[in-house]
Amino acid sequence: MKRCILFIVICFIVLNAFAQTPLDTLSYLQNNKNVYGLIVEQNNQTLYKKYFNNYNSDSLLNDQSLTKSVVSILIGIAIDKGFISSVDERIVDYFHELKNDTDARKQNITIRDIMNQASGLYHEDLTHLYQYLKLPEPSNYVLQQPMVAAPGSTWHYNNAASHLLSVILTKATKMSTYDFAKNMLFELLGITHSSWMKMNDGYYDGSGLLSMRLNTEALIKIGELIVHNGNYNGKQIVSEKWVQQLLHPGKKYQSYWGFPQSDYALCFYHFKYQQTNIMYGMGWGGQFIVIIPSLNAVIAINQNIADANAVKQSIAFQQQIFPVIFNMLKH
Repeated sequence: MKRCILFIVICFIVLNAFAQTPLDTLSYLQNNKNVYGLIVEQNNQTLYKKYFNNYNSDSLLNDQSLTKSVVSILIGIAIDKGFISSVDERIVDYFHELKNDTDARKQNITIRDIMNQASGLYHEDLTHLYQYLKLPEPSNYVLQQPMVAAPGSTWHYNNAASHLLSVILTKATKMSTYDFAKNMLFELLGITHSSWMKMNDGYYDGSGLLSMRLNTEALIKIGELIVHNGNYNGKQIVSEKWVQQLLHPGKKYQSYWGFPQSDYALCFYHFKYQQTNIMYGMGWGGQFIVIIPSLNAVIAINQNIADANAVKQSIAFQQQIFPVIFNMLKH
């Protein structure tokens, strides 16, 4: 009997050892107070899921600029349902005051330009970010400022302009961005636990400066939606046409940050790694949704958003964590 028990214990130990992944021994993940949740999924199977520092699957985490990527999906759903005609619709249709602006270029800005970070609108001063967040009408403020470039000409990351996407969604759908997200996206994905903050103009933040908050598993579901061409559990939540636009945008702009050689379009980044096309959303502090359609794989991570280590955490994911995960995946 004792031998039998000993044999079972040995088998358990051996099997558990074989079940470990290279991530289990990765130094960056060991005793790191800045990592909160990391999940890797391929072919609808979870390869790795772990929460750190007392966080768990119920923890709502600050997703920062991943907010933009979710808003992008919401824009696609709004187009599918006829609330918005296309991303080439001009924003003057939603902000009629631009018709009287002395700079006629503002009348030519499209939704696509804003989603490409190439609107030409004034960029909020990041060195005085909290002053921008205290403005009573942040959306009106950015529209009233002098243009810094012609629409579509220059990539300049612009949180203030990105917030306008939430205003457009609200005006087009006659629903708040958050209500639209819950009814048309979150609940259909089985995401029942979330929160979203409003800017001072009364519209839910479309930029990620105040941010939506989801758990890491919710980020995986959003990535799965893209991998499966807008279909989730047999239900078409967003059209395949829109997903293909996200994956293969007509015009991309070179990004100043993110993975090396990244381009940006429609609120997502794109790059090629070992000859594999990859799309990802990225938020301050190393929040990532990485989507690899050809490998049917999704990666999601949440980390600390504090400024002190935010850039280091993003780089660490790119250089230390992602290569290990990519080699774990079946090719």
